[in-house]
Amino acid sequence: MASGGGNNRNGTHRNSLKGTTTTSTASTDKPLSVNSNPSKPAFKNKSSPLTGASSGLRKSSPGSLGGGAAKDDAGVPGRVRVAVRLRPRNAEESVADADFADCVELQPELKRLKLRKNNWDTDTYEFDEVLTEFASQKRVYEVAAKPVVEGVLDGYNGTIMAYGQTGTGKTYTLGRLGEEDTANRGIMVRAMEDILAEVSPEIDSVLVSYLQLYMESLQDLLDPTNDNISIVEEPKSGDVSLPGATLVEIRDQQSFLELLRLGEAHRHAANTKLNTESSRSHALLMVHVKRTVKGREPAHSSDNGNSTSMARSLRPPLVRKGKLVVVDLAGSERIDKSGSDGHTREEAKSINLSLSALGKCINALAENSAHVPVRDSKLTRLLRDSFGGTARTSLVITVGPSPRHRGETASTIMFGQRAMKVENMLKLKEEFDYKSLARRLDIQLDKLIMEHERKQKAFEVEIERITAEAQNRISEAERNYADAVEKERLKYQKDYMESIKKLEEKWMMNQQNQGNERKEQMVHIAEEVAEVKKLLSKETSLRKAAEEEVDNLKSQLAQLKMSEALANSEILKLQKMVEDEVCQKEKLEGEISMLQSQLLHLSFEADETRKRLDRGGPGKVPGGLDSPVSQVRSQLKDSGNGEKASVAKLFEQVGLQKILSLLEAEDADVRIHAVKVVANLAAEETNQQKIVEAGGLKSLLMLLGSSEDETIHRVAAGAIANLAMNEKNQELIMSQGGISLLSTTASHAKDPQTLRMVAGAIANLCGNDKLQTKLRGEGGIKALLEIVKCGHPDVLAQVARGIANFAKCESRASTQGSKTGRSLLIEDGALPWIVQNANSDASPIRRHTELALCHLAQHEVNAKDMISEGALWELVRISQDCPREDIRTLAHRTLASSPDFIAGLKRLQIDY
Repeated sequence: MASGGGNNRNGTHRNSLKGTTTTSTASTDKPLSVNSNPSKPAFKNKSSPLTGASSGLRKSSPGSLGGGAAKDDAGVPGRVRVAVRLRPRNAEESVADADFADCVELQPELKRLKLRKNNWDTDTYEFDEVLTEFASQKRVYEVAAKPVVEGVLDGYNGTIMAYGQTGTGKTYTLGRLGEEDTANRGIMVRAMEDILAEVSPEIDSVLVSYLQLYMESLQDLLDPTNDNISIVEEPKSGDVSLPGATLVEIRDQQSFLELLRLGEAHRHAANTKLNTESSRSHALLMVHVKRTVKGREPAHSSDNGNSTSMARSLRPPLVRKGKLVVVDLAGSERIDKSGSDGHTREEAKSINLSLSALGKCINALAENSAHVPVRDSKLTRLLRDSFGGTARTSLVITVGPSPRHRGETASTIMFGQRAMKVENMLKLKEEFDYKSLARRLDIQLDKLIMEHERKQKAFEVEIERITAEAQNRISEAERNYADAVEKERLKYQKDYMESIKKLEEKWMMNQQNQGNERKEQMVHIAEEVAEVKKLLSKETSLRKAAEEEVDNLKSQLAQLKMSEALANSEILKLQKMVEDEVCQKEKLEGEISMLQSQLLHLSFEADETRKRLDRGGPGKVPGGLDSPVSQVRSQLKDSGNGEKASVAKLFEQVGLQKILSLLEAEDADVRIHAVKVVANLAAEETNQQKIVEAGGLKSLLMLLGSSEDETIHRVAAGAIANLAMNEKNQELIMSQGGISLLSTTASHAKDPQTLRMVAGAIANLCGNDKLQTKLRGEGGIKALLEIVKCGHPDVLAQVARGIANFAKCESRASTQGSKTGRSLLIEDGALPWIVQNANSDASPIRRHTELALCHLAQHEVNAKDMISEGALWELVRISQDCPREDIRTLAHRTLASSPDFIAGLKRLQIDY
């Protein structure tokens, strides 16, 4: 690997943005909208480059960066999103440009940037997001990168790229590790945190490659010896793959941070006049995410519910694959300004040539040119899916404030303006996992064989036991019979001998007698002989009975032998069943092959159908978050620089402590003016901590409880709403009885603006997870439900925002297991109002109530209450008609995963 004028990095971080602050406020409480409005055209006060740009579906030409996929597969249109970020002045610029104004002026609330041409003339441009030098890393990630990361988790490809002059903070925005301060973590680290939080380590996988494009040579930052990776393009789909790149499976965040440190240590960098550690290569982080979709039936499954368990076991799991590409482009530079020479000059030429090739491709795509010069550079080949392809792309352009580099700043701005014209066709990548199905069938077959062998062995053991028991019984019966016969024989023989002996004795005696006695003796002998004959006949009958019993035992033995023969035949039948199971397995494998071919055919037909349906697909309707804080800040900004200057001057001359002391003045006009000054100061984030430390929050709460003036109530509530944007201040407000004071103020207020400020303050408090139970216990939810009686749309919007924040926190607590039981909103009776306003004509009210319904439906214990109040119909409508894709997807996932909702849909005969 050539070194030349560049040197390998040692893991240090470059160009930290000064003045960067972090915020812990929940996304629903930010004064600036997270979602940009794609329907707004970017404009310039002199012939805007985006004027008249088509906002409809763009058809990619065959030579476009993503041309191959657009021809074969239908997708969802998605324009390239562009955010501009301003770097604060560095130490050199603070000295050299001390007498000159910044060449750019940002208007973040209008999403506009003004580029000064001279002291009296400026050009104005509009972007999807405008981030000031005070924007935190978290804010940059949420508005520019988080939607792309969420799309990758849902199965879409995504690209996040930083473009700008060298030294304007591209690497800081993307690759900062945040080891010293976690708030400074860049997009790469935050994206991986979100990905790892959503995937399951058991069934999902996350693979990472880290590369650099140096001097038109694609090199592996994880394996420096692999310094010439080839780029392979799929002829049919146009997908780009890098077969030689190292792929590392990521299981936890720590291993990913170690991987980034290793890659940064091998990346080329050099010292120039514009940047002490200037990147000399384009860095590409590729994250491949493979997720198994849970709780979803395949598209071709039967709906009649009568399929057998075998059919259900043949359903393969559905897998979604998404690829995230994070591109840290090397900064463009002018050689005369950077002072590059020797090998560093050659590096700068290579960087400028590749960036120029990228600019030409984007120009051609923006103008719908028939030819797009993709093959002019390896960089454009690698990014062919990001511009005009199938990926959701977010571009962050970084600029500096120095008027000396106005030309480079203007070039960067124009690059972003042209990129906003490029339309991509987002394509969902999902497939069936037949390997997992085959493994599952093999496991089931093994279980069946083991169960059969176990039963067969148990049967054989039982047959052996019965046979042994029968033989023992026969042997015992034969022994008993022999003993009994022998005893009877001996007994009768003894009796017989005794009888014979007696007869002989009597006969001898009879021989001695004479006459009639002899006859009498003969008669007596005859009787005894008859008796002996009877005994002999009895003995004979007993012998026959014994012989019959022996015959019976022999017949039982024959029956046992027949049972053994039947058992042997049953064993043969079971062996035949095992052979049938093996044949069935082979048959199932053949059916799997047939199903694969049928799937390919069905996928082709489904793609053709999607193409026809998506030609007239609806556009996205963006949403925003409205807050009284943002409206207060807007009012302060509209009041002009003069009022700001006067308040700042008053703050410096009088001092905050004296201004707060005027809140307790006896003169009502003095109190009104003092509370307005404090409210104006509280609208600025930098003043809020000072106000709280000086006791301003306590004074505002006391004034809210003691004063009866409607104006003081309105302005004090607005100041408290501003201070409630901070988590620490929220806890102070709750500990000092702020909810009770705000509820009392709302019950006596008649002015809708006062109610709007009170509702906004309570809404901000509803977004704190730690204060849920206390806020409800002190009547915060009931206060919001009382405020809705006003009926003013702005007031109702703030109430809806507070309920949405509260529902979101409850949903998060239920998911984490820290909360059980019904929602506190349902217990306080908020559900009927939410259902009633879920289809409101006012967009802010409808958006927040829809979001609240989706969060309430996440917890199964709320399902029965929601069905009884009619929320099921609204959830079905939201899942089908809601203009915001994230809310629509959340409602669909909730309905599909809840047994109670599924049963309710069937009971109400709703075709879903």
